[in-house]
Amino acid sequence: MQVRFESIPLTLGQFSTLPERVLTKPENTCALFLLALNLYTKNKDEGVAALNILCGPRPLSPMGVQFIRDRLMDKAYLPMAYFDGATPQNSYTPNAPYTLEVYPDPRPQDVEDGYTRRYLRTAGADSPRSITLRRKGDEWFLWEYAGILLGIRIPANEDPWV
Repeated sequence: MQVRFESIPLTLGQFSTLPERVLTKPENTCALFLLALNLYTKNKDEGVAALNILCGPRPLSPMGVQFIRDRLMDKAYLPMAYFDGATPQNSYTPNAPYTLEVYPDPRPQDVEDGYTRRYLRTAGADSPRSITLRRKGDEWFLWEYAGILLGIRIPANEDPWV
């Protein structure tokens, strides 16, 4: 399933008013996670606030914030690397409008009731990365997302071997 954005929010205010912010679709939560990570690369406090919206009743712990900080420390390109058109050759600059393809779990029977898993692809990795969401009421919240933050190929403009 595709999720599409006309623009990328650069502030918490812009993030909070996105019509896609409705968390009743797991795909929206996945896409908003990437936008919140991108916001984090611009403004750490606003990024954490956006991530906490997506975490629902279980906000990020100090260790969770440190985990995100460590993974994005020298990889500000990582959040946008999952959007269509982003490649190592173009420094992970996606095409506008910003489209994210969210793939279903090929083995949904392996996930407990109340949870769902989705997959995201990036041109910077050979295999898709998983993200697990947990349902509360009608909404889907972040649960496990470490795979999304794994390293990917560095942009060509940062690669000394290119």
